[in-house]
Amino acid sequence: MNLQDFKKAGHWPTLLAAFLYFDISFMAWVSLGPLMIYITKDMQIPVEDKLSLVAIPVLGGAFFRVPLGSIADAIGAKLTGVIAQLIVLLAVVVVYFFGLGGPMAIAIFGMSLGVAGASFAVALPQASRWYPPHYQGVVMGIAGAGNMGVVLDALFAPWIAENFGWQAVYGALLAPMLVILAFYMLVVEDAPGSCGPINWAAYGKLLLDADSRWFMFFYFITFGGFVGLAAALPLYFTVHFHATGVAAGVMVALIVAFGSGFRPVGGYIADRIGGIKTLSILFTMVAVCYLAVALMREGPAAPAGAAGWSLLELPRATWFAVSLFSLGVLCLGMGNGAVFQLLPQRFRKEIGVMTGLVGAAGGLGGFFLAKALAYSKGMTGGFGAGFSFFSLLALLGFVGLALVRARWRTTWGAVSGARI
Repeated sequence: MNLQDFKKAGHWPTLLAAFLYFDISFMAWVSLGPLMIYITKDMQIPVEDKLSLVAIPVLGGAFFRVPLGSIADAIGAKLTGVIAQLIVLLAVVVVYFFGLGGPMAIAIFGMSLGVAGASFAVALPQASRWYPPHYQGVVMGIAGAGNMGVVLDALFAPWIAENFGWQAVYGALLAPMLVILAFYMLVVEDAPGSCGPINWAAYGKLLLDADSRWFMFFYFITFGGFVGLAAALPLYFTVHFHATGVAAGVMVALIVAFGSGFRPVGGYIADRIGGIKTLSILFTMVAVCYLAVALMREGPAAPAGAAGWSLLELPRATWFAVSLFSLGVLCLGMGNGAVFQLLPQRFRKEIGVMTGLVGAAGGLGGFFLAKALAYSKGMTGGFGAGFSFFSLLALLGFVGLALVRARWRTTWGAVSGARI
């Protein structure tokens, strides 16, 4: 890729601002995951209910993505992004000063964080509309790599919570939120012709299109897997492997860094060899990783009197699980980039609507994964059944790609100007 040509092809300040907006929004969106053990420390809540609570922001993100994407199409992505950031800022300020008194308050706050998760439906089409077809994979990968905000959450939130209290985490989050909002307002420009009236009928029409449903299913697996694991793994490591909150945070930060960092790589590889081939390989690897994790036994209990295994004391099996999750999440992250290499080729004129629909499906996938793990833990006492189910879903994704491969490549793929 020629960097000078890439820089001239679109509007890089908007691409950078979209990345930062998605990054800080993602930090807020998944913040309940690494903080749940601290927020609920004095609440008598079973593990499965805690998993359900960390899934609520993911569900909220899925719910708000379609309306936020539609509003962005109507009034412009820039104004929509500013409004969304202000809503999340207000929620964070309230929690920083007043805290969360119980499960209901956590659930309400979680739904408000869903607006941050819906930033996906604004940031990605905002960047995409500035660039030609042959750069869509890498552009959508760069903008979507803002999900690396979860790395910072997992790495620093538990340490801040243990040393200064969990509310201090939201105080620390306010500063970068304000800086990024100011930068976003200064540099972002909406692409020419990107605004138009809201056409709700377009959603119904696209939902009737078989291709849109396939894209939603593929993203349900890839992004759903990524965000669902980002939300659930802090609890998983503290419960299944008896790690401390800080140790779990470091492990989760390492794992999700692979998914975030390799999203642009997935888009780039898809640009080179085609999104279908890329996704087929990735789905196979994800299925194997999920199944291997499902077969892992619970780790040994921590020494008596200890809060859990510290990072340097973790049993070897725990690090084997980290390796499996890292490989699986790397593939999921690359899969996100590959899906969004294909999507603009098929639905370039409807990219705003489709980003909302596909993003909502991804959010639902994350909620579904966290809830599946909650049900698995509640009904069987372990997490194996939940991970086995998602291994099966990844295999179904592989089968789905085999079913659409020939048709996609000989119809819209043949005139797209990109590898399919």
